[in-house]
Amino acid sequence: MPITLEQAKVGMADKVDQQVVDEFRRSSLLLDRLVFDNAVSPGTGGSTLTYGYQRLKTPSTAQFRNINEEYAANEADREDIYVQLKIFGGSFKIDRVIQDTSGQIDEMQFQLQQKIIGARNLFHYTVINGDSAVDSKAFDGLNKALAGSSTELNTGGVIDVSTAAAIEADKFALLDAIDSFLAELDGRPTMLMGNSKLITKIKSVARRAGYLTQSEDAFGRTVDAYDGIPLVDLGYFVQVLGGTPTTVPVIPIVERTIGGTATSGLTDLYAVSIGLDGFHGVTVTGNAVIRTYLPDFDTPGAVKTGEVEMVAAIALKATRKAGVLRNIKVA
Repeated sequence: MPITLEQAKVGMADKVDQQVVDEFRRSSLLLDRLVFDNAVSPGTGGSTLTYGYQRLKTPSTAQFRNINEEYAANEADREDIYVQLKIFGGSFKIDRVIQDTSGQIDEMQFQLQQKIIGARNLFHYTVINGDSAVDSKAFDGLNKALAGSSTELNTGGVIDVSTAAAIEADKFALLDAIDSFLAELDGRPTMLMGNSKLITKIKSVARRAGYLTQSEDAFGRTVDAYDGIPLVDLGYFVQVLGGTPTTVPVIPIVERTIGGTATSGLTDLYAVSIGLDGFHGVTVTGNAVIRTYLPDFDTPGAVKTGEVEMVAAIALKATRKAGVLRNIKVA
C-alpha cells in the first residue's frame, strides 16, 4: 500500500521518530507530498533492494477510418526499468559532558536537526542529479531519466531573465515557454521545482502577469504558486571538493554551448506529477521509511553516536508525468 511520510508517522510508536518525520516534512514540500510505494522486502527468499517497473515512453493513439479501410497500426512503447533502493543518512557523536552542559540549546536536538537537513539536501540533490553510473551508492535522478525524452524542452534555445531589463524584455517569452512546457505533460503537475534564483525570477514574472497564486502547506505556511502549481525551491547542497565543503544549488547554474555559443548562467525548471502512475518514491515494506537511532547517555562510554537513516529511491512510471525546461538564463 502506498504511503506518504504523514501516513508513515502514524504507525510509529516512538515519539522521537514521529518528530523526525515531521522535521523532514516541514523542511521539504517535496518530501511532504511525495508518495512512496513501500513494496520492497529485502532479505526474504533471496530478494534484494530492487524495484522493477515498466515505464511508458510513447502512448498508444486512436484514429478514424473509412468503410473497408484498416487502421494504421501503432503500439505503445514501454521499457523495463529497475531501481535500486539506496541507504543514506548520517551519524553524529556527542560527548556526554557536552550534552550534560548544553544549557538552553540541547546539543543532541541540535545535531539531530542538522543531520535531518543534511539528509534532506542529499535527497533533493539526488532526485535531480543522481546517476548510479557515476556514484554506485546513489539512485538515478530526473536529469538522467528525462534526457532525450519528449518532455525535455528548450534544449536548443535560451530564455534570458538574468537582469531586470532582460525580465522586462523576455517575460512573455518565459510565460509562453512555461505554458508550452506544461502543455506537454500528462495532466497538471504537482509542483514546479527550481533553484532560488529561478523561482524568484518566475515569481517576479508571474506577479506582473497575474499568475502568482498562493496556498498553504500541511503546516499552515504560505506556498507561492504559478497559476496554482506550487513553486518549490530545492535549496542548496554541500559538496566536498578536494576536502573543502562548497555550497551549490541543488539544481545547478551552469555554462552550456547553445547554437555554437558558450552561454553561462543557465539553469533548468523541473515539473513532476506525483502518483503511483507517474513520479513517486520507493521504499521498503512497512512504515520505516526513516529511522532514528539516538545516543543512550545512561550506559558506559564517554562519546555516544546518533544516526538518521532513510532507505529510498524514486521511480518515473511515465515520461510525460515529469519534464524539464532547459536553459533559462538567471545569472
